Amino acid sequence: MSSPNNQSTATTPHKRWVKGSHWIITLSFLALAFTGFEMIMVHPRFYWGEVGNDLTPALFELPVSRNYKHGGWENSSPFFAQQGSPITASRTYDIFNQNGWGRSLHFLAGWFLVVTGLVYLLAGLFTGHFRRNLWPGSKEFTLQNFRLDLASHLRMQIPPAANGPHYGLLQKSTYLAVIFFLLPLITLTGMTMSPAITAAYPFLLKIFFGAQSARTIHFFASIALEGFLIVHVLMVIKSGFKQQILSMTWGK
Repeated sequence: MSSPNNQSTATTPHKRWVKGSHWIITLSFLALAFTGFEMIMVHPRFYWGEVGNDLTPALFELPVSRNYKHGGWENSSPFFAQQGSPITASRTYDIFNQNGWGRSLHFLAGWFLVVTGLVYLLAGLFTGHFRRNLWPGSKEFTLQNFRLDLASHLRMQIPPAANGPHYGLLQKSTYLAVIFFLLPLITLTGMTMSPAITAAYPFLLKIFFGAQSARTIHFFASIALEGFLIVHVLMVIKSGFKQQILSMTWGK
């Protein structure tokens, strides 16, 4: 998206690898958001630590399906008569538990995001894309410039689009936060929820304080990314939807 503080037309259009990775990552993220919400519907409770289930206290719970604040469990009964026997219990409610397809699609879309993101990251570093187009200059990165740029966005003072990657300070800061913090965070916390991956790399559990903590962090990172996507689309529409789409697809 073009800079709200730059009225001139950019002389360098987006590179093809930027356009391609942009759309692959976008479609992958939309699939992840959809399937992630479906999985939350199955278990709308979030915990902190290593263990979390319907029998343990939740950090918070989302009212997104009939599994929210369910009726609980019937009285437990032991498998065997002796002391210390494992116990079982039946739910007192009709559970929503149809997420096999969601997990599979979430996993597949996640690898599309990871592989494309790595290609974008390496290309951005070796071609100088990040340094040239996203990294703020020493004179540009000031509190006053950031405040003025933020104020213009809040007032929706968005000029027509330029034809290439000419970004304002707020855009640069946001893109860098997404690329170098939120996307790596959501990727690593997603991997931490995989027993196969944590069996090979157990340090992930220590970094994120357990699998359930990783799931909670993963949720908040996804909310931040979804908020970024919504604001990004609004800015695209405000600054000239047709021109922005052309510049990020087949336009010159």
